[in-house]
Amino acid sequence: MRFSPAVVALSLVFATVSSATFGQAADIEIKQRSVEYMQLGESAQKRGELDLAADLYETSLVVDPRNGSAFIALAQIARVQELPGKAIRLYREALILDPNNLDALAGQGEALIQRGALEKARVNLSRIETLCRSRCAQNDQLASAIKLAEKKPVLSAEAVTPKPQIGDEEPVTETP
Repeated sequence: MRFSPAVVALSLVFATVSSATFGQAADIEIKQRSVEYMQLGESAQKRGELDLAADLYETSLVVDPRNGSAFIALAQIARVQELPGKAIRLYREALILDPNNLDALAGQGEALIQRGALEKARVNLSRIETLCRSRCAQNDQLASAIKLAEKKPVLSAEAVTPKPQIGDEEPVTETP
């Protein structure tokens, strides 16, 4: 009997805490203001104003950093501007928020191809195939980009001049 008031008080606390957490809704919705900036950015991107669109997408991310669509849109702009490293990083941020985002996986794969990393792009393709039980647009898009990239010659290897080996260099003679 000595412990009954303490037990009653403790059970009341547990009941209150459990009901308070049970009644809360999950906080997964993107803030409306962030969505509005996304829509403004999309319209600016369609008009060809990429700098303005990038600014609006970044503002959308400031309002709500959980907006994965803004990361994907910024990455698309980076790919158009031929900045594949930046695009890969932005797609990675979108994949941190949602690891199963097919658009982010396909876009990252295309940015990897743009950078010359075909093997990593194939890893993204296999991941998309795993997530997409049937054929999906992202799968076809990345597969065709990989096939197209395989046909192109590797230009970066041609641009590198080989270092001369010891003994291969021409003897230097001094002329007075």
